[in-house]
Amino acid sequence: MEIKAIKASDTWQIRHEVMWPDQPFEFVQLEEDNSGLHYGVFEDNQLVSIVSCFIVNDEMQFRKLATLHAYQGRGIASELLNYIFKSAKEKGVKKIWCNARTEKKQFYEKFGMIDTGSSFVKAGQEFTIMENVFK
Repeated sequence: MEIKAIKASDTWQIRHEVMWPDQPFEFVQLEEDNSGLHYGVFEDNQLVSIVSCFIVNDEMQFRKLATLHAYQGRGIASELLNYIFKSAKEKGVKKIWCNARTEKKQFYEKFGMIDTGSSFVKAGQEFTIMENVFK
């Protein structure tokens, strides 16, 4: 397994396939992608998991964490989150946050993230805003 920086456009296929297969492909192309940091996990030179990070001041939001279905349950997304959390700390980030699909909330709690009590619905999916504040 290798984690490395990738282009925004490299994330779109996995975002679409895993997260929003019922939406048009353009739905996963974010306007802010050009200002983000994008990371991918490769196994045997195949991109299998992705995440996009957006840093504003001392906060980082990560978005669109997705792993191909055939590779889920192997700890790949966990390794990717550990990687971006470490990178965020090295960059002086004080808070990491995300809009987690509510049914995935427990996954993020394993990384010290807490439910802020705020939620919303987008395209029929319920999301919970979660954060981790570094001391």
